[in-house]
Amino acid sequence: EVQLVESGGGLVQPGGSLRLSCAASGFTFSLYYMHWVRQTPGKQLEWVSSISPRGSTTSYADSVKGRFTISRDNDKNTLYLELNSLKTEDAAMYYCARDSKPYTINRDFTRRGQGTQVTVSS
Repeated sequence: EVQLVESGGGLVQPGGSLRLSCAASGFTFSLYYMHWVRQTPGKQLEWVSSISPRGSTTSYADSVKGRFTISRDNDKNTLYLELNSLKTEDAAMYYCARDSKPYTINRDFTRRGQGTQVTVSS
């Protein structure tokens, strides 16, 4: 059973930083593309960032490019998202998601955790 547990969210002032973590279990973590997505109430899920199975390739939404950094530690089965220069519009529930098939990027976010809340406010 795929299990993804996010942590690291919290309240931060604009311009601040956070580091989100996602502990993965129930599958071979190193075989899958992993993603971070976010959602605010009443809005659709928004893709934030993706990383290839070995971490060699990353991609970002334009809205976070240059401010957020995705990474992974396959030995620890953990996905990370470093959030810097946070803006009020970055406030959301952040989810990590595993893609659907090994070594394939489909941006299928069906398999995701319960999320961690990021609040950006002065």
